[in-house]
Amino acid sequence: MRSGLMFPKTKKTKRRTGSRAGSIMQKKDGRCWMCMKIHGDNRTHPALHKHHIFFGTGQRKISEKNGFYVWLCPAHHIYDGGPEAVHRNYILCRMLQRETQEKWEKAGHSRQEFINLVGRSYITD
Repeated sequence: MRSGLMFPKTKKTKRRTGSRAGSIMQKKDGRCWMCMKIHGDNRTHPALHKHHIFFGTGQRKISEKNGFYVWLCPAHHIYDGGPEAVHRNYILCRMLQRETQEKWEKAGHSRQEFINLVGRSYITD
């Protein structure tokens, strides 16, 4: 099919950033990480949001590259999802960050490597 343009536009492809590594916290199996952790609820959800555990300026890319993300149902992810929404609940957010660091260190990485990546430690000795 011809577009009739003298100089037709070329198709642009999306550039992927980061690695295609999966989450170090969970597999994408349709279950919400917070539902399982807090309520012991293993139901699958029709829609899940990818939550980057370390977010904000530059942190999202680090989370994506290193698998620092979990899958959350909308009620546990978004601001108006209620008191257990991770972007709204400081305690749940810190719990998730601490558990991610623990998992990272159990995988054979040092605490200093984590601090170099994220900027601080979330584990208090």
